[in-house]
Amino acid sequence: MVDALSQRLVPDELWEWVEPLLPTFTPRAQGGGAAPVDQRAVFTAVVYVLTSGCAWRMLPPSFGVSVPTAHRRFTVWTNAGVWQRLQRAVPDEPGNQGLINWSRAVAAGARIRAKKAI
Repeated sequence: MVDALSQRLVPDELWEWVEPLLPTFTPRAQGGGAAPVDQRAVFTAVVYVLTSGCAWRMLPPSFGVSVPTAHRRFTVWTNAGVWQRLQRAVPDEPGNQGLINWSRAVAAGARIRAKKAI
């Protein structure tokens, strides 16, 4: 089930670009373990944490994904280079259509304390 928040975070158009980029998870050969979790639900939960600033441990249960599963997949996807491939795969449709006024764009960056030179 995709609720309104999930649909806003990961619309169908975005999911079409994302799904082929995600590594597939295969069941363990020895069996057992938990049932596989829907990839889109996990991706949506990860997007929620990354865009909201929420701590992993505060991930709402309404996403249907456990905190360890969301964090583990985020780590796997990061190590697999999913975020870089996604950045290259998603076209700049609003920019191409002239829907973004780039003269008013603001670049955000991490603020890092500079070490004092000796």
